[in-house]
Amino acid sequence: MKNISIDIETYSSADLTKTGVYRYVESPDFEILLFGYSVDGGEVEVIDLAAGEKIPEEIVSALTDDSILKWAFNASFERVCLSRWLGYETGEYLDPSSWRCSMVWSAYMGLPLSLESVGAVLGLEQQKMREGKDLIRFFSKPCRPTIKNGGRTRNLYYHDEEKWATFKAYNKRDVETEMGIQHRLRKFPVPDEVWDEYHLSEEINDRGIGVDTDFVSHAIARDRDSSNDLRHRLQQITALTNPNSVAQMKEWLSGHGLETDSLDKKAVIELLKDCPEDLREVLTIRQQLAKSSVKKYTAMENAVCADNRVRGMFQFYGANRTGRFAGRLVQLQNLPQNHMEDLADARDMVCSLSYKAISEKYDSVPDVLSELVRTAFVPQDGRKFIVADFSAIEARVIAWFAGEEWRQKVFEDGGDIYCASASQMFKVPVVKNGENGHLRQKGKIAELALGYGGSVGALKAMGAIEMGLSEEELQPLVNAWRNSNPNIVRFWWDVDSAVKSAIKRKTVTQTHGITFTYKSGMLFITLPSGRSLAYAKPRIGENRFGGESVTYEGVGITKRWERIESYGPKFVENIVQATSRDILMYAMKTLRCCSIVAHVHDELIIEADRRMSLDAVCKQMGRTPPWTPGLILRADGYECEFYKKD
Repeated sequence: MKNISIDIETYSSADLTKTGVYRYVESPDFEILLFGYSVDGGEVEVIDLAAGEKIPEEIVSALTDDSILKWAFNASFERVCLSRWLGYETGEYLDPSSWRCSMVWSAYMGLPLSLESVGAVLGLEQQKMREGKDLIRFFSKPCRPTIKNGGRTRNLYYHDEEKWATFKAYNKRDVETEMGIQHRLRKFPVPDEVWDEYHLSEEINDRGIGVDTDFVSHAIARDRDSSNDLRHRLQQITALTNPNSVAQMKEWLSGHGLETDSLDKKAVIELLKDCPEDLREVLTIRQQLAKSSVKKYTAMENAVCADNRVRGMFQFYGANRTGRFAGRLVQLQNLPQNHMEDLADARDMVCSLSYKAISEKYDSVPDVLSELVRTAFVPQDGRKFIVADFSAIEARVIAWFAGEEWRQKVFEDGGDIYCASASQMFKVPVVKNGENGHLRQKGKIAELALGYGGSVGALKAMGAIEMGLSEEELQPLVNAWRNSNPNIVRFWWDVDSAVKSAIKRKTVTQTHGITFTYKSGMLFITLPSGRSLAYAKPRIGENRFGGESVTYEGVGITKRWERIESYGPKFVENIVQATSRDILMYAMKTLRCCSIVAHVHDELIIEADRRMSLDAVCKQMGRTPPWTPGLILRADGYECEFYKKD
């Protein structure tokens, strides 16, 4: 036996979408119902565990044999569930090193992240059965007690033998579909280095990050008190039966001389700028009620395991064009920032004082709770957090690729890229909080919006108008940035040319240390790290301006499989973001032994022994990979007793 393909069907009263798999398996009623498997590509067998059948001993042994590869689609689910089935305690899981995930393989090839969608895109002979969702709803989740079902809260296999037979067929088909994906993609294997990255990611997911559950429960209680108080105040002012109703509130505002098409977050911010004083309180209260960040506390409460750690927050290759991670459950990637100076005191107050007492000290309790979300994550067992991140990683990477020397010099000298960019654009010295300091903001906006071919529209999307720039300033700002960065602009169009040549001639092209290959209906962009980005069925088309464009198939902004148009700067964006991701992975590998518990964009969070040196971590993180000679990296960091932004 060399490999085994696996798919399981399970039951738990826990809601998997809210808890994640680690908490899901902790439910006392968790069980594996069906175990479908194939050994070395042979016939698929389904073991009916619910009906008392037993998994063969050699298969059970294979689960813990690291010399045998275990394959599954979204393999972390099978691995964690089988860990619990084998009797592993919370915090102990099957070693991920012998597991392979065909969902990761699909993502590596630029394909969708669902088994059904991958099967459809690849045109597999054996595709996922569409009855699956109904069957899972029937057998894998609690049911509502009715007179018809005798008041039961769960459907067992003998309650509907015909459906159960279909469920077994569905389980078998999933294994067949997963094997079909392996077979179709066999010409494009995932590099061993990427599988090692996947295993590291799974180690981090298994480790999890500590949560102050006492603080979380108090925060949820204070939020409930706040919501009740704000709703009461809003009802008193407006006399509306349901002040949460958008329709009722819009009608009330209209009756008081304020017309609006929307009451979403952005619209309320705009309305507050110019609204009459007597309506300001109403809109402010509505704004506070709409605070969504406090939902993060509920997400933590739902997902935290028995040992007070949240696990499974990172999806490897969640962004299949670049290979960057996607956040799950608590979504660390979009936590609100903290600006309060007294975070520790505020945390203590949430845990020890009433809502009324807190509201007497702070103007807005929802704002306080929002700023404290990060602080719910805490090191455990007398340890500390070391938080380290790369400084301006994408700006450094694009400058290195393009050979934009003045930018490289800024990084070498430890300068501020936003000030330097503004200085280069406007030909005057720019010092943060000093000489011509007002120009730094323009430099920052330009840097964030224009690096990947963006123009006036990108500046607007970045909030340039709201930040004080006028319409008349935008195009000159675009021109100034491009004139200041001729090598980056050249990089865009060199990549554009290389991509088009590779597709037209069905050959291999190169530029700036990047290789572009057309092979078997796929475009591969091979990065300096050796990892490749994949674009399915590329072809040359015509854009809306009548010029040449590149299109390929992928999951677009509609979340559906569709043809996507691209061009040089967009490919450069993928290349830079993917390379930045590879540099982060290199750092994570060098710090693998340091108990990484989380990562956010270009930041690592380490649960460290109190003796561990912050400087040593930053120095190690800032090491330049051997495949980026000449790249200037810098990592900065800080220590904390709870997670926060420094």
